[in-house]
Amino acid sequence: MVSPEAPVQQVRAPRRGRILRIELRRSAAPLAGVLLLIVALGFLQLVGGPWWQGAESWTRQWTSTAWWERFAMVFMWPLAVTAGAVNGIRDRRSGTSELLATTPRPGWHRAVTAAGAFALTLTAAYALVFLYGGVRVLANDGYADLGWLPILAVGALALVAGALLGMGVGRTVPSALTPPVLAMVSLTAVTAVHVTVTPDMVPNRIVLLSPALSQVYSAFLTVTWRVHAGQTVWLLGLAATGFLLLVARRPRARLLALLPVALGAAVAVPLLPTDSARNYALDKAATALVCDGRVCVTKLHEPRLAALKGPGEEALRLLGRLPDPPSAVRESVDPWPRDTEVSRPSGVVPVDFEAQALDGATKDEYTRALLAGAGTAPCLVADMSDPTEEQRRAYDETKVVRELAARTVAAAWFTGELEPLRGTAWLRADADKLAGPAWNALRALPPDVQRERITALRTAALSCDGDLLNVLKDGPR
Repeated sequence: MVSPEAPVQQVRAPRRGRILRIELRRSAAPLAGVLLLIVALGFLQLVGGPWWQGAESWTRQWTSTAWWERFAMVFMWPLAVTAGAVNGIRDRRSGTSELLATTPRPGWHRAVTAAGAFALTLTAAYALVFLYGGVRVLANDGYADLGWLPILAVGALALVAGALLGMGVGRTVPSALTPPVLAMVSLTAVTAVHVTVTPDMVPNRIVLLSPALSQVYSAFLTVTWRVHAGQTVWLLGLAATGFLLLVARRPRARLLALLPVALGAAVAVPLLPTDSARNYALDKAATALVCDGRVCVTKLHEPRLAALKGPGEEALRLLGRLPDPPSAVRESVDPWPRDTEVSRPSGVVPVDFEAQALDGATKDEYTRALLAGAGTAPCLVADMSDPTEEQRRAYDETKVVRELAARTVAAAWFTGELEPLRGTAWLRADADKLAGPAWNALRALPPDVQRERITALRTAALSCDGDLLNVLKDGPR
């Protein structure tokens, strides 16, 4: 017989951390995180695409790394939704729903633990993908700043919201068909708004309700605060609805669970931009100028300043032979939106590392690129090293070739040698046929007439007015 004075042993409730560890071992959360990691890295690292190319590559700067990872959300988000749905039907498929409903522990306790497990594993996998890309950026001497943080944070929220939505729908409709149906619906919906439809078919605000972002258009761009704010509100509403569906046990509670997502949409849609061009803006930190004397580059390309310094000063010295010569070399940044009028200041020699294909260029190639067109930017596109048929049809090759030939001759007038410009291989043969005779004709003229023709070419190039090859041949009008 137990003495009345004997102490009563109290049964301690398991600690929340221990329950979470059990959930991580027995639920689909770890598998979902591993699959997410494999899918994201496999897509970005093994599948060729624009995320491998040029300054917009996903391993050239941290903002682009986070942005391309959001682009891959087309595949990652349906995976999160599906994994959540598999977990949501777990209790019904195991036959423990009624048993768990009779326990004194509130249902939302288990829901919080399950949601926490998914949030932890999916966020960790998502962060590991970014960490891998970020290390590659540092290894490539790329640009690192904090512009990636909101892009990455909204992406992580999207995965958690997707998993909660899948769990809530799976608990509401605990059928074996629920996960595959949700996978198909979510994949179709996200893919459709980014691949299938055109801006005229679906309003931009509706497209931005997707957790994925479009491809990176420029390394100098970042996502605007309105997009971040609108998507955050919408995803919080989606996450709240998923969680409320997960804990709801009655039809009325499930109906009320739809209020957060409706409220989130009502607040988010007016916040989001109506014009897709307003989704992005120039990154002020990346486009800030870093100068060494008269030669300046953007912060994004600061490591290239040392290579540009010498050729830049040499180009300015040679351009000093002209009346009213430029006084600085400055990296040019394409405007955004793209239809914005581009300024062409006469006192600046522009440099575009991508368009002029200056990766691995020698000092002489740098100098020729700066002297092309007598220190001006091209009016027509001639920077495609391997153009597609569609790109070829988009431009009048005759005009492009004639301008390239004239710009090549202008550079030769300063250096004394006719050499091709970098990044023009596909046009080089045709341009050489025009550049050679034009160069010989120019050299046959008296020195003061040559200077007059090159000055006239520079004036015409600054205003993009007239045929530069005709200016070399006939002089100013």
